[in-house]
Amino acid sequence: MRVLLDANGLMVPVQFGVDVFTEIEGLVGSFEPVTLEEVVRELEGLSRGRGRDAAAAKVGLSLARRCTVEKSPVSFVPVDDMITEFADTTGCMVMTNDRRLRERLLDKNIDVIYLRNQKTLEILRG
Repeated sequence: MRVLLDANGLMVPVQFGVDVFTEIEGLVGSFEPVTLEEVVRELEGLSRGRGRDAAAAKVGLSLARRCTVEKSPVSFVPVDDMITEFADTTGCMVMTNDRRLRERLLDKNIDVIYLRNQKTLEILRG
């Protein structure tokens, strides 16, 4: 099972103190963590700032090193579109805490892992 993690999914450990890799494994069993090159670039940009989000992005970058980094199947579109297209074409689940992206993925029948009540991960079936 492949699970694509977006930028805010990779930032959850700092923002909410949840170990996303352990939690995902508890939900789906053994899995391959995947992210996109554009997600890594987004985290790099955020990590250059200051404050809590920059610190979370720095940790997110280190977590992204544990993922298989894939090239997006589409170019010159917003990262959320790339994530949606990648998940749709590969059949992977997506771990995101972004409500709008979550709704888009569910509309396309893509399973989503999200943070529930700021403390535990849960699967929404698309």
